[in-house]
Amino acid sequence: MSESKEKVVIAMSGGVDSSVCASLMVKKGYECVGMTMRLWKGPEVEETECSTQSCCGAESVEDARLVAEELKIPYYAINFKEEFWEKVVTKFADEYFAGRTPSPCILCNEKLKFDTLYKKAMEIGASKICTGHYARIEYDEETGRWVLMRGKDPKKDQTYFLFSMTQEQLSKTLFPVGDFTKDEIRKLARADDLVTAQKPESQDICFIPDGNYAKFLERHFPEKAKAAAGKIKHVDGQELGDHKGIHSVTIGQRKGLGVAFGQPLYVTRIDSQTKDVYVGSQSDANRKEFLIERVNWILKEGVPGECHTATIKIRSRSPEKPGKIYPLEGGGAHVVFDEPQNAITPGQACVFYIGDKVLGGGWIEKVSDC
Repeated sequence: MSESKEKVVIAMSGGVDSSVCASLMVKKGYECVGMTMRLWKGPEVEETECSTQSCCGAESVEDARLVAEELKIPYYAINFKEEFWEKVVTKFADEYFAGRTPSPCILCNEKLKFDTLYKKAMEIGASKICTGHYARIEYDEETGRWVLMRGKDPKKDQTYFLFSMTQEQLSKTLFPVGDFTKDEIRKLARADDLVTAQKPESQDICFIPDGNYAKFLERHFPEKAKAAAGKIKHVDGQELGDHKGIHSVTIGQRKGLGVAFGQPLYVTRIDSQTKDVYVGSQSDANRKEFLIERVNWILKEGVPGECHTATIKIRSRSPEKPGKIYPLEGGGAHVVFDEPQNAITPGQACVFYIGDKVLGGGWIEKVSDC
């Protein structure tokens, strides 16, 4: 039991992880309040566009309500649709039309879950917000800093999506699920007979469940999509054909380019000014150095002139690779891998680790030409 009856807000998505999160906090004796962010729908969105089972769907809201009812805790579904459209969906579109590849789940955490929802939790007198993320938070007495750490289950670790959390947010957040594996969470859900115990995981972006980003952007931002068309060129300068829009391609992409060539072609660079898409062999997309912006330092502050050795992750599903991070004036950093990596992509997050601890992270801005 907790020493005092602290009030905490449980961010409930309607999935098994946040459901068990709520159950664990109730068992620990906290005064729990469940909240779900109603995120979708955007302007003139068809019913089929947002899966009912995704975290923005009606079924998930109902599942969260049923779990809260089972646990006998107050529950509220809060309308964040306007904020979601402006801070996540519009930013998602802007990035694609700028020839970059965004990470909307990180934006949602940064702009909504650990900002708007966090503030709502503080407004009702909660001391902390709890989510179902597979991560852990510890306080380092020696440095006086809150530290973001990997969860117990290495296959489900979600620290990559949480790198932008501030020290204040970390101090006011609990990740009870991070101390368990996914299989253990399923067992706890079954033991509590929660309605979400067997619910499958969502794999795609919640507002684009079919994964067709280009179709989504063309439907909701038709004028920008029309202006995004251009040429496909080989890295040697040879013009190979046309593409329907830079929003339809990403660095490293092979399939769906629509051009014939004697060997497999991969997207190596996107020129947002000319709308030209450059293609070449897979090795043509290999790079070692790049710049990141808006760096958030967690384990310790990055001081310009220093060099930090760490393992570096440039995509959520890619393994980390060793390299060095050089903090720069203005909040950015110069990142150098020990060995060339394929498809380092502007717009994606870059997160660096020392062991199980998150040193920090930022957004990939510019990739070296060599």
